[in-house]
Amino acid sequence: MDLVTLCLDIGSGTQDVLYYLPGEELENCSKFILPSPARLVSRRIFILSNQKKSIYLYGHNMGGGFARTLRRHMQNGLKAAVHPEAAFALSDSMSRVRDMGLQITDKCPPGYAPIYLTDFDPGFWQGFLAQTGLDYPQFVLASVQDHGFHPDGSNRLGRFSVWDRFLSQDQGRLEKLIFDVPPEEMTRLASLKKCIGAGLVCDTGAAALLGALFVPEVDDMSRERGICVVNVGNSHTTAFLVLRNRVLGIYEHHTALLDGQKLWEQLKSFRSGKLTNEQVFQDQGHGCRVLEESSATDFKPTFLLGPRRRILAGFDAHFLCPGGDMMLAGCFGMLKGAALFQGQPWY
Repeated sequence: MDLVTLCLDIGSGTQDVLYYLPGEELENCSKFILPSPARLVSRRIFILSNQKKSIYLYGHNMGGGFARTLRRHMQNGLKAAVHPEAAFALSDSMSRVRDMGLQITDKCPPGYAPIYLTDFDPGFWQGFLAQTGLDYPQFVLASVQDHGFHPDGSNRLGRFSVWDRFLSQDQGRLEKLIFDVPPEEMTRLASLKKCIGAGLVCDTGAAALLGALFVPEVDDMSRERGICVVNVGNSHTTAFLVLRNRVLGIYEHHTALLDGQKLWEQLKSFRSGKLTNEQVFQDQGHGCRVLEESSATDFKPTFLLGPRRRILAGFDAHFLCPGGDMMLAGCFGMLKGAALFQGQPWY
């Protein structure tokens, strides 16, 4: 990348930020770990709820991690309304949003306190960066987790169908993990792209995988023999089988339903191609698929990322620290992904 670039890896708990300056040593680029946008919205709802105020949510589709605080607000007898576009942050089904007790309206009702929803607010970043003496970036790279658009409620199946298509239609090619124009059903990424302007977007799972491959030794090994990359996030655990610049298998589960032993056993089965999609889905995960051409490789070298990766402490896996900061793995990964997308080498 030869542009001043703001890299944002937006999770359920934090947004991990790298301000990349071309030509500068990565160690000298500014880095921030900030609360996620969903947590900031949750905090705003909490404050207004304590003040006994009705609230109006407007803006864009974004992460819905504030939903629990919103439910408590309404359980306390307080009112809430939402703009039709912002309602998608809560559900793809408007009937489900109404069933939660929210009024859907394109205008803020009188007396309601407005709360702006977005994964990326240019005004916030202009102010924040100005306070630190940094110019607004020329380019933005941002990742969020996108379940896709599924008004029938099939989020688990729907999210994995995106991974399945990546393996089938895109043949698992790494450069297909990052988008200028996201797939139509990835509505949260589409909203994010609209907000950032000049830039690229991707899923947080993809950013983590690319972050692992940002480490030269890991990238080299993935070209020589198959490896397994595991991102143990706060909400989701995602694993990838990688060989020669292609992903040959993907597994995704909910972290809260896993302990170290269970995850490790499923990973062993996944690496050998024996774990089925039905097994993971019946276990309340998202799914699993391994391409047949992976059968000649054992993918035994296993590399760990993610804020909850310590559940695999003591197992035969390697803890990674891309760019010297594990929490910035997704940001470094997006830099690598952008270079791949543009057909350029990453240095």
